[in-house]
Amino acid sequence: MENKKLGIAIHGAGWVAGAHAIAWMKNPHVEVVSISDIDLDRAKRFAEANGLQCPARVRYDEVLADDRVDVVDITGPSHVHAEQAIAAAEAGKHVLVEKPMALTMDENRALRDAVARAGVKSVTSFVCRFNEQVVTLKSLLQSGAVGDLFYAEVDYWHGIKPTHHAWQLYSRKKTGGSAMLLAGCHAVDTLRWLVGDEVEEVTAYANNRKGLFEYDANVVAVLKFRGGVVAKTSVLLDCEMPYAMNVDLTGTEGTLRDNRVYSPRLFPGQTGWATFPTVMLDSGDVMHHGFGREIDHFVECIRENREPHCNVADAFRTHELCFAIDRSVEQGVPVRLPLE
Repeated sequence: MENKKLGIAIHGAGWVAGAHAIAWMKNPHVEVVSISDIDLDRAKRFAEANGLQCPARVRYDEVLADDRVDVVDITGPSHVHAEQAIAAAEAGKHVLVEKPMALTMDENRALRDAVARAGVKSVTSFVCRFNEQVVTLKSLLQSGAVGDLFYAEVDYWHGIKPTHHAWQLYSRKKTGGSAMLLAGCHAVDTLRWLVGDEVEEVTAYANNRKGLFEYDANVVAVLKFRGGVVAKTSVLLDCEMPYAMNVDLTGTEGTLRDNRVYSPRLFPGQTGWATFPTVMLDSGDVMHHGFGREIDHFVECIRENREPHCNVADAFRTHELCFAIDRSVEQGVPVRLPLE
């Protein structure tokens, strides 16, 4: 690819956009050329706070009409993600869209198809894939450290309270979707990524003990993968505890638990857990997340004309699984995949 820098438009000047902006500015192959938001003053303040010398806009159609914009980074509220990402793809722009990228199966399908028709590159921001703990676990699985995987578990436990800055959006079904779509999707995607297979059936249960959300805040699902791995995932938004993502991976020759390894194949004579020091999945702060590695991967894929592993087509399956979990809760029966 030519050495021209990719022009980046950040649409949505909120909390997560700040972490995105820092990541974009560290990449030598891009330049942020537009900041936009439904609140023009907020867009201007965002540009100033991040030292960006670029136009601040309120109209999304102006962003998409700008020839300098090669990539649109969609960081607004969840309920506008699909519509805005579809518009960006149809305008011929590469798309980075925050999770959840869709709040209905129809939106999920429409976005997948729009990106495919446009032939643009895409990333859905399942940033846990780029966390060092997850990267290490994936490497250990691929090396055969635990033999043949037969059980997996990833949980997202984060007590979100009404004091959260986005509570009015998070707590409502129309704008938050469900506990799985809002937050549990991180655990669901990490589970898919680590197992490296697709789910064929799910059974899920839920409750809403505190009654803070318009939807069930606590969901547990048991899953069966096509290749035979059985698994569990959960999201707890009512929990009273520090933020945690639990990861358990058990195989025929060893086990991985968070950042602990038991593998006589790797460590002959092992008598207890070995621990690898790493950046853990232990914070809900967006500044802790691996957006730099995610964005660097996206830029490299655009420059080398190859597909990111966390593109919209792949994220479609993660979202489909979230919808299947929610459907199982609503109907009280096992749900088979694919839903299509």
